[in-house]
Amino acid sequence: MAGAGRPQHEGAAGADGASHLDGRGMRIAVVHGRWHEQIATGLLEGARRALAEMGADVTELPVPGSFELPVVAQAALEAGFDGAVALGVIIRGGTPHFEYVSEAATIGLTEVAVRSGKPVGFGVLTLDDEQQGIDRAGLPGSKEDKGREAAEAVVEAALALRSLRD
Repeated sequence: MAGAGRPQHEGAAGADGASHLDGRGMRIAVVHGRWHEQIATGLLEGARRALAEMGADVTELPVPGSFELPVVAQAALEAGFDGAVALGVIIRGGTPHFEYVSEAATIGLTEVAVRSGKPVGFGVLTLDDEQQGIDRAGLPGSKEDKGREAAEAVVEAALALRSLRD
């Protein structure tokens, strides 16, 4: 019974950096905060590239910031989307605001996934400074592409869930 209960796909990314997951037929909502435009745009572009490579049907839903991500992701999943990619930027400041927003977004998105039984890709960057975001946003010269990673995680998890239902 080789591969029983396992999604039928290759690994998330090949040596060329391109995703080899098959997202055809999946409806994915990309809920993205607009706060901190340069980093937020990098995250969104990474998710767009990955989802296009995987062949998913994508709807983008902009929100003001990370605090609004859970409610819009939940509404998208309730509306029939197969998964949601949540993208946001939270940079530490001199007040406790960072902790409150980070915790609200993290717990809120976790609850949305568990309640809906559908995957939510966590692409919310919690940062000490702007440079950390630039390094992780998939921009030219960035070390990581967290928007891509969140999109790939949603499709991979959706494939795993699909394999359990088939």
